[in-house]
Amino acid sequence: MKRQIILSLLLIFGFAGWAQTPLSLTDAITIALENNYGIIVAKGNQQVSEIQNNWGTAGRYPYVNLSLGNDNSANINNTENYKSNRFTGGASVNWTLFDGFSVRITKTRLDELENLSRNNTAIMIEGTIQSVILAYYNVLLQKEKLATFQEVSTLSEDRYKQMQDRKAYGAVVTYDVLQAQTAYLSDRSGYLLQEVAFKNSIRNLTYLMAVKENIDYEFTDVFEAIPEDYLLDDLEAQMFENNKSLRNQFVNQRLLENAIAAAKSNFSPALDFRGGVTGTSTHLNFKDRGANWSNSANFYGNFTLSWNLYSGGNRKRAVQIAEIDQEVGLVKIDDMKHGLTNSLANLYEFYLVRKELLGIARENVKAAKLNLQISQEKFESGAINSFNFRDVQTFYLRASQAELEAIYYFIDAHTSMLRMTGVIVQQYE
Repeated sequence: MKRQIILSLLLIFGFAGWAQTPLSLTDAITIALENNYGIIVAKGNQQVSEIQNNWGTAGRYPYVNLSLGNDNSANINNTENYKSNRFTGGASVNWTLFDGFSVRITKTRLDELENLSRNNTAIMIEGTIQSVILAYYNVLLQKEKLATFQEVSTLSEDRYKQMQDRKAYGAVVTYDVLQAQTAYLSDRSGYLLQEVAFKNSIRNLTYLMAVKENIDYEFTDVFEAIPEDYLLDDLEAQMFENNKSLRNQFVNQRLLENAIAAAKSNFSPALDFRGGVTGTSTHLNFKDRGANWSNSANFYGNFTLSWNLYSGGNRKRAVQIAEIDQEVGLVKIDDMKHGLTNSLANLYEFYLVRKELLGIARENVKAAKLNLQISQEKFESGAINSFNFRDVQTFYLRASQAELEAIYYFIDAHTSMLRMTGVIVQQYE
């Protein structure tokens, strides 16, 4: 009977383990790139810009219209009543043959707007990847913290039980038991609060992934930081080549240049063509004389040359404003480059500091863990009191938490640097 109970428990826990869905960082990024709300919206905007980028939108092709009509009337008079049926049909063509190269200028503008929309999508993708990376590692961080709280809480619980047993034999007094109980309850409270933080971190990750189902994930990646060596000059070169925000600024600058060309095109003449054909068929049905038909057709084709020689100086002012906007755009590019250079240098220094702090935290937690093991042996042998042991236990908890946070903050700095240099997609594709 006992063996059957054990076997049943193993099967239950085994099926519970099988019910978990493995989720690696790569899987999380892949799901987010497919389902993230912001990416879907950005891709929709990109599709709209791709559809609009057409020579027809720019005005290269003519407009062709067809028309059909039917008019019916009945005429009652003093001489002879009759009914009239008139059928009309026509086709017309309107075509701007020349308008100061505005068609070509507009098409260039549409090309740049498509590039701008594509870069906006890339920026959204980069931001989503960075957010998913940090959210995923935050889950691992909260999970590791929870395990640390569990470890310390278990030690406090064992200590509390030991004190209860010693009190039963008269080895300790009530004060010692209360001290152990307070420590245990404090650690237990910390564990429960950390459990909430762990669950919240999972919700944040699934939101970025746009997963609405309540899936029990098993996070398969290891929570670790792997320091890499970088040169600031190499990072700066990558940033100037790949940073999507800077690329967008270049696109905006080309749009400003396009605006100058569009303003200058207003000084040119315009040549339009309008042509078509109309046909009319009239049926008159007289009361006494019977019915007769009359047909007519009209063909036309006309060219119109128009040239606005003076418009109160509006066109000249438009060109001046466009040229000023272009100069301001160049200043904005210099400003962005300078700002990105400063931000990258700050982030690089921060990365180096995080790298060094990570090594310090690792050494610190090794010493704290060894100190905890030694102190636990001394406490059990009576060499140190409960206050001293509690201090060592608290120090170990803080050191463990500090190491975990150092790992996360290092990953944060590393990921931010990858995104600023524009290579985060290649790193995690």
